[in-house]
Amino acid sequence: MLDFKKQEPEILDFWEQDQTFQKSLQQKAPQGDYLFYDGPPFATGLPHYGHLVASIMKDVVPRFWTMRGYRVERRWGWDCHGLPIENIVEKELGFKNKKDIVKLGVAKFNEICRSKVLEFADAWVGTIRRLGRWVDMEHSYRTMDPEFMESVWWVFKQLWDRELIYKDYRSMHICPRCETTLSQSEVAEGYRDIKDLSLVAKFELVEEPGTFFLAWTTTPWTLIGNVALAVGADLDYVKIICGQQKYILAKALWENYARELGDDPEILAEFKGRTLVGKKYKPLFDYYAADAKLANRKNGWQIYNADFVSTEEGTGIVHIAPAFGEDDMRLGREKSLPFVQHVNMDGTIRAEASDFAELNVKPKDDVQSTDILIIKYLANKGLLFAKEKYEHSYPHCWRCDTPLLNYATTSWFVAVTKIKDKLLSTAEKIDWTPEHIKDGRFGKWLEGARDWSISRQRFWASVIPIWQCDKCEQLRVFGSVAELSQASGQEINDLHKNVVDEITIPCHCGATMHRIPDVLDTWFDSGSMPYAQAHYPFENKDSFDNKFPARFIAEGTDQTRAWFYYLHVIAGAIKDSPAYQNVIVNGIVLAEDGKKMSKKLSNYPEPDIVMEKYGADALRLYLLSSPVMLAENLSFVEKDLSTVFRRFTVILQNVLNFYLMFGDKKLPTLPETLNNHLDKWIIAKYFLLWREVTQAMEDYNLPKATRPLIDFVDALSTWYVRRSRDRFKSEDQADKEQAASTLAYVLVEFSKVIAPFAPLSAEIIYQQFAGVNTSVHLQSWPQYQESMVDEKVLNQMNVIRDIAERGHALRAKAGIKLRQPLATLQITLQGINLENEYKDILKEEVNVESIELVENLTATDGWVVDESGYVMAKIAIDTNINEELKDKGVVREIIRQINSLRKEAGLQPSDSPTETYQTHSTYLKKVISKYKAEIVSNTSAGDFIESGQFTHCKEAKIEAEEIILGIQS
Repeated sequence: MLDFKKQEPEILDFWEQDQTFQKSLQQKAPQGDYLFYDGPPFATGLPHYGHLVASIMKDVVPRFWTMRGYRVERRWGWDCHGLPIENIVEKELGFKNKKDIVKLGVAKFNEICRSKVLEFADAWVGTIRRLGRWVDMEHSYRTMDPEFMESVWWVFKQLWDRELIYKDYRSMHICPRCETTLSQSEVAEGYRDIKDLSLVAKFELVEEPGTFFLAWTTTPWTLIGNVALAVGADLDYVKIICGQQKYILAKALWENYARELGDDPEILAEFKGRTLVGKKYKPLFDYYAADAKLANRKNGWQIYNADFVSTEEGTGIVHIAPAFGEDDMRLGREKSLPFVQHVNMDGTIRAEASDFAELNVKPKDDVQSTDILIIKYLANKGLLFAKEKYEHSYPHCWRCDTPLLNYATTSWFVAVTKIKDKLLSTAEKIDWTPEHIKDGRFGKWLEGARDWSISRQRFWASVIPIWQCDKCEQLRVFGSVAELSQASGQEINDLHKNVVDEITIPCHCGATMHRIPDVLDTWFDSGSMPYAQAHYPFENKDSFDNKFPARFIAEGTDQTRAWFYYLHVIAGAIKDSPAYQNVIVNGIVLAEDGKKMSKKLSNYPEPDIVMEKYGADALRLYLLSSPVMLAENLSFVEKDLSTVFRRFTVILQNVLNFYLMFGDKKLPTLPETLNNHLDKWIIAKYFLLWREVTQAMEDYNLPKATRPLIDFVDALSTWYVRRSRDRFKSEDQADKEQAASTLAYVLVEFSKVIAPFAPLSAEIIYQQFAGVNTSVHLQSWPQYQESMVDEKVLNQMNVIRDIAERGHALRAKAGIKLRQPLATLQITLQGINLENEYKDILKEEVNVESIELVENLTATDGWVVDESGYVMAKIAIDTNINEELKDKGVVREIIRQINSLRKEAGLQPSDSPTETYQTHSTYLKKVISKYKAEIVSNTSAGDFIESGQFTHCKEAKIEAEEIILGIQS
């Protein structure tokens, strides 16, 4: 007996020895090439369900299009650069900050990073193989390889030549621990709720002592860098007296501070914000304000109008610190404000702010600590008006979890806004699954796209290939190793920072050019992947140009603002084209309780254990048929996986095992003429399935393609095989052969349809007919045959299946088992003619002696009636059981018990041992004597005798009478 789950490893070994995957790439591809991009994972940890979901998608689609006549190359890649690797190495070395790396030496640090990159590669190879995925991992690309990095340089040079690269000084998010800027998508990935402090500070007017502007801030640590206040020119403000002091704030907001203002505040004046513009106030801190050398000092510590001021929250007066915010920086440039940067890149306060020197402004372990000290300082100075604890969403480093800072620094940018219209236009050519991502998550992100900060102040990454003269500051950009070798006169084998930083170039002015210190954002590697994995344009140029763009890519929802986005930006910039045409976006797999999967909490079963227990195909189908394939989240419920295993794997293997007991092991052909309605029906069902799956796959809708497969297995087993079972043992040789041929044909063709989804089960089935040295994955996708879809048969069978289901329900309602024959099933039909063959099928299914088509149902004692159902039919069943019906029910139960014993004894249908019984019941003896021939026929017995000698036996109670059934072998 075949056991699909246990045979899966054998199929994996066969593929490996046969090199079936390689053969699928080498065979003729009449449709040409189908380009697929595989986003590279980091091999710094074991693969989890998120990786498996993506891998399954990336296996199903290429397998399908391969069978449709395309050549679909699938090359694995490894993401090697960036903070994920650096943070692991820093942790292992016990490093606390970037200075520790510099002290060790960049060369040593990078070599350690290189050694850690593929630490878990073998585990990945094993898991991906066990999943049944076909992908070339032997010739994988790595983002740290010189060829890959050279193509990244080429991409950068293409952007440079198109004047899309520029340098600017602006406020952006940095990680103070990693001491580097982060991209917009990296920032978006790290938001989480924290408890923080806000305050309202008092800024005293120079011209009116005792009168204070009130300004609210959620970042008290930035107040040291305050150089201005902003108001809205057209907003209404009030001056309020409270005790000996007067306060100015927005009219719409003053009542929010009723508690702080006391019992009887008095409004002294109302005025527009424009009347406040130009007024001077005293700095909260004098660390920088007293510095006569501070540029633009005369413009500082006064009121300015700004369009971003509102009365939604706060006080309607905004504190301005140009070093720590985009709006602040813009206003600072516009008004030539002094620039105070009191915080180092590592997040510590500089020495000039002597009362707070070396404090971390937002420490990871206590985000409020420095703010508390600043609040206490202001309170002691009488400059604190109000303070409040609040919880809000705050960005953290996506790798080390350190709170980020909005911080002014220098960075190199890709001018995305310059080509935004083109990107929006080319995005219209991309089809998304699910469709709402196109104009939703991806489209809105694209509409709001900002220029991309691509420089990082780190070490293990592709470098920015810009050299700058020490004297005249001329810049020179290199797009290839050959260009740099020629300019420097040096042979270059490694393009990492520790190597290329040592390469100098003579400048035309006579001085020396050095490479700028920054490296590239790792997403620049990822966005350059299509070109770099092919070493384009240095190799494979014609082949690449002929195939580009990719027909298909797939990743999780987080990549809509990351990999998908950066691929699109670079392709739009240098190719005037989208990078891909079709995208499937998956959601997140959560633990059963809806929480994030956690090794620490052990709240999920390990993938390898799950595949050992249920098989890879069951796991694939469970995930493929779930909402996770439509960008929705899925709580992983092992019970649901078990259901898929039972409904698909177990039932399908049972169908195949049933066939193999009676049918020939050869590739079948569809009989030219089908005489049996069951055969016509299952063939029609198969072609309807083909049509549904094919259309869904062409639409890249994996759940829509997968769910019908499980339903078809159910229909094949519980209706076709069960209703055809006796035909396989029939003395009518022609009908027997037609049943066998039909089932064989359906199994073989079905193996082709499930091949992309359940590749291991498909191979097991196909090889039973075609031989163990062949593969279903080298076959073409089946062809549709419209002529085999008999709509009349489908409709009639739908009617009787509905009636049968309702008949079962009536029996259950009456408490009568299906094995107990009943006399009559009555049916009223409206507009439907039920042929005799369908009546015979229905009679066997509901286990009644006769079917009566009537105009009015009998409603006397012993009858149960059902007038529901989606077809125009009403039914009633006679539940009165006479002696003859009772006897037949007993016979059915004896047959069931004997067949169960035969199965326990490991007998095959062809085995015909003598079967025995022992009982003191005269009633059971009488029934056995009367129906002995039927019992023998339905249990494949050589004989059925009364005897106490047996090798296998079981005790049973039938109609309250005890009996021992046995087998002599």
